Amino acid sequence: MTTPRDLSIIAVDAGAGRAVEPGDLSLTLAGAEVIDLLAAGVLVLDGDRLVPGERRPPADRLLSEAAASLVRQEPYESVEDWLWRRGRGLSEVYQGVLVSEGDLVRRRRRWVPVRSGRPEPAGSPAGRHAAGRWASGEPVLAALAAAAGIRDRAAGGEEAPGITDEAVLTVLAAVNEAVVELESVRQRRTVEKAAFDNIWRGA
Repeated sequence: MTTPRDLSIIAVDAGAGRAVEPGDLSLTLAGAEVIDLLAAGVLVLDGDRLVPGERRPPADRLLSEAAASLVRQEPYESVEDWLWRRGRGLSEVYQGVLVSEGDLVRRRRRWVPVRSGRPEPAGSPAGRHAAGRWASGEPVLAALAAAAGIRDRAAGGEEAPGITDEAVLTVLAAVNEAVVELESVRQRRTVEKAAFDNIWRGA
């Protein structure tokens, strides 16, 4: 299992009683991919730049795709640019793969087509692994979950308690900044839409 897969499962499970914004989750999943690729030696950070390393990516389809999409020419890509590029629609990609592999299921409900049902953890080994990691309060998963808006275990005063790796902290800071920026965009669009609606009402 990988950190983004664990995060995707936790987002579905812990988010059952609240809305987890797909955009926030997508940005956070892109950050989780970077953290796993750093741990595997597939890339290193030079300041905030993602520099491809020599090692092969882990035997995971989505992490392999992420590694293959790394920019391999100087000045390389910043963490921030990666989050926005790689993160576009990434939550739907992970959800689709987890459903296809049986780690998430769409529960059939009366009068609701099975394909449109809300995904839920399937009780698979992958789901149990994610739940165990979440229950243990593992710092990286907790910090990523906090950024994605999953607050149960991740809430706390310290931004990334228990994490001392500077590269991981750099990625987490970039993720949090990107999520804040995305929220600002959403709020601006809401204000603009309200102003536009008011103009039409007054016409």
